[in-house]
Amino acid sequence: MLQQIIALIIIAFFAFRLLWQKRKKQIGANEFVFWLIFWISAALAVIFLKWIDALVADLGFSGSGIEVLLYAGVVVLFYFIFRLRLRLEKIERDITKIVREIAIKNK
Repeated sequence: MLQQIIALIIIAFFAFRLLWQKRKKQIGANEFVFWLIFWISAALAVIFLKWIDALVADLGFSGSGIEVLLYAGVVVLFYFIFRLRLRLEKIERDITKIVREIAIKNK
């Protein structure tokens, strides 16, 4: 129970920090909504951890609910890294194209 309270306090801290960044216009609306949903989902996972444990056991997994959530989190992180890598490659191609066009015009 103490771990859940500590986790919820940490999540609340990050949620308030997110609101503060939104007010200072350091993040956009889409990013704000994404992270708000993320932190609300994290809080719900902490609150309903026993229910998640029961669900995981019913599905036949051998680990606890928190382990399954951790594994799912790692998978999601790898997916985001993959998407970020694709976006960076596209930006690099666009920059190369722009630099070529400028070089040809200044020739």
